[in-house]
Amino acid sequence: MELRQLRYLVALADERHFTRAAAREHVAQPALSQQLRRLEAEVGLSLVTRTTRHVELTEAGEALARRARRALAEVDAGRAELDDLIGVRAGRVVIGAMQSLGPFDLSALLATYFELHPGVELTVREEVSDPLLDMLAHDTVDVAFVSLAEDFDRDRFEARTLLVEPMVAVMATDHPLADCERIDLAQLRDDRFITFREGAGLRRILLAAAAEAGFVPQIAFESNNAVRGRALAARGLGVSIVPASDSSSPGPEAACVELTDPPLRDVTLVWRSQRHHSPAARAFLDLAIERA
Repeated sequence: MELRQLRYLVALADERHFTRAAAREHVAQPALSQQLRRLEAEVGLSLVTRTTRHVELTEAGEALARRARRALAEVDAGRAELDDLIGVRAGRVVIGAMQSLGPFDLSALLATYFELHPGVELTVREEVSDPLLDMLAHDTVDVAFVSLAEDFDRDRFEARTLLVEPMVAVMATDHPLADCERIDLAQLRDDRFITFREGAGLRRILLAAAAEAGFVPQIAFESNNAVRGRALAARGLGVSIVPASDSSSPGPEAACVELTDPPLRDVTLVWRSQRHHSPAARAFLDLAIERA
């Protein structure tokens, strides 16, 4: 049983797709499949159920993947301790980020880090907030930029708020409320809404604010792309409640109306508190906090 085989199994458990798992591990897809078949032959059990549509791990595969995560985490921690002796010369940092970071410029941060540490490989994985926290919990990413819920587990994770900004309503220019300077969210109770999918911080903020205003929003469209969501609102397909910094995204002309007592969204840097980070990951954390 080789470490690379365990890494491939964990990657497949996370991605549920051979091609994506192979790309994540920087190997050809046939090579990854071959190593997993060898692992199955060695343990004498089927670990993966393969179909034309998707990939699932068997009960044995899930059990081995759980053990493999722990073993690989220990190996990585040992390597990180050795890396401490030589400093930030090489390594890999996997960064999770939600799609909308507002005025926080992640690309500039990555460019600065690469200038300081050109030998480190940087990888960014885009997802919505809740899955990103799950990735942190399983050490799939080193750090993540998310929007936090009130029940955030502060014993398991550490966090640094980078920015907080108000939400605004984006709607078509011919909407009855488009010319208002400011409105209450309750005035939109009969409108259809455009928002991010389940697990996104922005959707959670909308649902909480609507509940406080006394209604349940009717979700007409879901999109993880802020520009597309704004365009849908501009075309009159619904109202979108977005961070103020996203209200001026490119696209068709839309009306952006402030909300009284607006809900706030945060962009927060989060990492697992008990994880031994490599020098490369710690350097990224330090730089992100400094630049914030």
